[in-house]
Amino acid sequence: MTRDEIRTAGLLFGEELALGLIEPEALRVAEVQQAVRSLAIPSPLSRRYQRRQMRRGRLTYARHGLAPLMAARRAVLGDAAQGRPKLLVRVDAFPHPQAWEPDTPFDTPAAATAHAILHEAGVPYLMSVTPRVSRDPLNPAGDQWREHDEGERSLLAQMRRDGVSFAVHGLDHRTRSTDPRKLSEFAGRKPKEVAERLDAAQSALRDGALHADVFVPPYDRFDASCWPALASRFDVVCGGPDSVSTMGFHRTPSWRGDAVWLPAYPPLHGTATEVLSAVRGLVADGTGLWIPVVLRWDRELEGQWRALRELCALLAHDELARSWEDFLLAVRASRQLTATMER
Repeated sequence: MTRDEIRTAGLLFGEELALGLIEPEALRVAEVQQAVRSLAIPSPLSRRYQRRQMRRGRLTYARHGLAPLMAARRAVLGDAAQGRPKLLVRVDAFPHPQAWEPDTPFDTPAAATAHAILHEAGVPYLMSVTPRVSRDPLNPAGDQWREHDEGERSLLAQMRRDGVSFAVHGLDHRTRSTDPRKLSEFAGRKPKEVAERLDAAQSALRDGALHADVFVPPYDRFDASCWPALASRFDVVCGGPDSVSTMGFHRTPSWRGDAVWLPAYPPLHGTATEVLSAVRGLVADGTGLWIPVVLRWDRELEGQWRALRELCALLAHDELARSWEDFLLAVRASRQLTATMER
């Protein structure tokens, strides 16, 4: 097993290893090695094919992501492999990309309502934060932006006091392409420019007393060439279904070099209604894995927050939603597993 594969296995069996229920050498079985195998970034043609297969329902998270990981756990733990899913709730994004517009429904009070629903239900979550608010972010030629206004700073401070975790969500969310299939703030940038934008974003959040060990790419896309810059700055890099077009399909979570790659896939990357049904299935199946869940709070306004409230009630039950700090601790523990298994 490679270093990345050993560390990914450490995430898969972290709690059992920490409690001394299994020894590290127990992970050297075929099912585990198959489940945690590190895959190279596919060719552009293969990535496009994978994305089409995902849209057609032929490449699915349940079959191609969860099933091999659960098979690995059963091979080592038997019936004890089952358990409560460990759900990592990510909410995108604040301020909303349309926050510049004066009459937007996606304003700070609406975001505050979403936060209140999650917080009052006791659901720990991660909010992806863009330090700069762009005017017309879908226009690559635009250059106008502003810093967070007083209301946005106040809500972020309230989130921090309420225990919300934070992710850097790019610098300004301005796409470099008008093609809906290629929206990205970072694609096509030179490494120096990528590094400068990441450093500026982290600095801006630190100035607002927000700490972020996690990165969430705007539009869920960045070039694979950005990975070294991202992995050197963040413990966890998130993605979504659109990441398949640039990174390929990979099991989640998995180590890639110096950071954990944590893409979320449908139906756990969607509306609260879609996620609700999927979570019920995970609970029924006893899928005791770290599983990313992605919501966009702006999608919940139309239903007047009803589905989000119902989802939060389920997530809060039996503590299905886990703290991102718990996950970051697991990431750091899995980093140390290589020292044991490489002796």
